[in-house]
Amino acid sequence: MSRNLIPILALVYVFTSFSAIAQKIKDEELDELSLQYAKASFDEMYEFYNMPNDAVYPKDIEVNVKWCEEAFANRGFDTQRLEAATVPLLLATREVSPKAKTVLIYLQIDGQPVDHRFWDQEDPWTPTLKARNDDGEWEARDWSLLNGEIDREWRVFVRSASDAKGPAMAFLKAMDILNDRKVKPNFNMKVIMDFEEELGSPHLPNAVKEYSEALAADMLIIFDGPRHPSNEPTLTFGARGIATISLEVFGPRVPQHSGHYGNYAPNPALRLSQLLSSMKDEGGRVTIPTWYDGITLSDDVKDILKQVPDDESAIKAKLGISEIDKVAANYQESIQYPSLNIRGMRSGWVGEEARTIVPSSAIAEIDVRLVKETEGERMVNLVRQHVVDQGYYLVDKRPTQEERMQYGKIARFNYGISYGAFRTEFDTEVGRWLRKGIVRGFGKQPIQKRTSGGSIPISPFVITLGIPAVTVPTVNPDNNQHSPNENIRLGNYIDGIKTITAILSTPL
Repeated sequence: MSRNLIPILALVYVFTSFSAIAQKIKDEELDELSLQYAKASFDEMYEFYNMPNDAVYPKDIEVNVKWCEEAFANRGFDTQRLEAATVPLLLATREVSPKAKTVLIYLQIDGQPVDHRFWDQEDPWTPTLKARNDDGEWEARDWSLLNGEIDREWRVFVRSASDAKGPAMAFLKAMDILNDRKVKPNFNMKVIMDFEEELGSPHLPNAVKEYSEALAADMLIIFDGPRHPSNEPTLTFGARGIATISLEVFGPRVPQHSGHYGNYAPNPALRLSQLLSSMKDEGGRVTIPTWYDGITLSDDVKDILKQVPDDESAIKAKLGISEIDKVAANYQESIQYPSLNIRGMRSGWVGEEARTIVPSSAIAEIDVRLVKETEGERMVNLVRQHVVDQGYYLVDKRPTQEERMQYGKIARFNYGISYGAFRTEFDTEVGRWLRKGIVRGFGKQPIQKRTSGGSIPISPFVITLGIPAVTVPTVNPDNNQHSPNENIRLGNYIDGIKTITAILSTPL
């Protein structure tokens, strides 16, 4: 045999061996396996969900970190804490071969805060199985029912049900399937777990730079977020970034009697309203110069966006609106542009506490959703300059007496930039691989979205590591994430296990 032929045959052997191993799970087995392992997971799921995970409380997060360390170690991963200023990130690694490609997988473990008053159960941290009654209302059911026949329409209500412990649990069960069937993927896996995502992942960008060698990979997969509203299998190739602004306009030093000083002391609530209204026209388009510069939706891009089967009438009915802002022609086009959103306002007192006063200040909290063509600092500076152009003197804290006496219009301007946007082209290796995996699991092509409207902290990985990223959402679109009564539909949880299993057992 020719010596030149030996390396070629060896390479063919390795490739065919990997392919054979990865196909030990037959396509027709995926439904049964995902249901079987979902049913076997409910005790572990209960334990995972039952741990409070608000990142404001590091002691609670530490409990979650330890739980994840043990859970991933039990699945054959080596774990490493990536220390940060507050709580660590957790990296779990499983290597097949130093020469194999490496897939980095992002999982979010922390959750939003809770307000017990608005949850329809005693404890938002206690997983509660619920089913609809004859009146269409959700009623609690005994958790032990999960030991019997499963109704895919049942739901588990608990904070982080879908955002995003549900996908993390589905990943763990997919790994159990691969391990039990002795399936050895032909790629290395690194799983990075974020415990401060709901705080904007403030320490993630620096951590990615500091630990870039440990995080090095060829591509990034994000198991997070809801499917398309049709609840069909979905891939999302981008996400908007986010910056936040806190804007406070000042009036008298303390609230004043409106009878004595109305018409005399300028009202900060009115001034803030005028300032905010100057930023947009009646159609909802931002009027700040150059806000939309650099963004053009070509016919090709519009054709890509049209492939998403949105029902505009259904979206408006769901939101309870009869018309949309005039930024774009439809929903998919609208999220290709940067937004300027007033997410909350406060001044004086309202309702039963209303008082006849001139308020001392008025505050607006603003978020700016960024797209790939926009840079956070530039967009924040555009807003800052606009405020200055309206005659305001800016401070970064409460004004001094001297400043109050010198300037007629004073505003506090503070901001933060969490992370930028990212976008990956459809026709990339990672896109082709994920599509192939989903077709294996569901027998049809996924819905492919160019970008999502929400923000996830992925751009630091894309920029620092120089890798493409794609999101694989699995949870039900009506999961109430960030809101009271967050839930996960059992059918989506089961399909999440199937989705991840199909992808991880598909050769790369």
